[in-house]
Amino acid sequence: MEPHLHLLTDPRLSTVREKLVSMEGDLESIPTKSGDGVHAAVSVVLRGGSDLDLLLIRRAKSETDPWSGQMALPGGRQEPRDPSLLHTAIRETAEETALALEGTGVHLGRLEPTAPATKRLPPITIFPYVFGVPEEADARVSSREVDEVLWVPVYHLQDPRAADTVEIHYPEGNSRTFPCLNIDGRIVWGLTYRILTRFFALLSDQSPIK
Repeated sequence: MEPHLHLLTDPRLSTVREKLVSMEGDLESIPTKSGDGVHAAVSVVLRGGSDLDLLLIRRAKSETDPWSGQMALPGGRQEPRDPSLLHTAIRETAEETALALEGTGVHLGRLEPTAPATKRLPPITIFPYVFGVPEEADARVSSREVDEVLWVPVYHLQDPRAADTVEIHYPEGNSRTFPCLNIDGRIVWGLTYRILTRFFALLSDQSPIK
């Protein structure tokens, strides 16, 4: 992805890269394919332009998907054919949104891995990778696993007015309330919420990125 380093002339993307590079030494090491456990990768894709936009998807409803119908970042499980988790993030983004990061973007760095905090979800470790793409980059639904693809201005996600809570009801009849982001009625919570809030915390000493 090095040929696209010209994207870093956008000071917002170069700032994000500097922040990510500065914390690389504190990150958990990337597992090898022979390591134990199930691993997945997601893409935090930032698109330049008058506003800096972030790519989100809404997963299709499916009885076999633990994250059925939820807002999410494009991504998925590492497959045996994937040489690395970075490749997993790039492949899954192309499969789900038709956005070819390898052809249009630049890898800015990665965030600390995260895992489900409940045994209701599969035991999996998710590695988020951050990318920058140019203003003309586009994405669309390109998988039956995805119902919607949208770009959301980062400043909208960082706006305190987007902070909300959501009540989740479980089959046993009980419910819990979780923090979330409410984006025009679309609720971002759970693992995606945790990844994004950690990402925004990394930039907390900066003004909201526009």
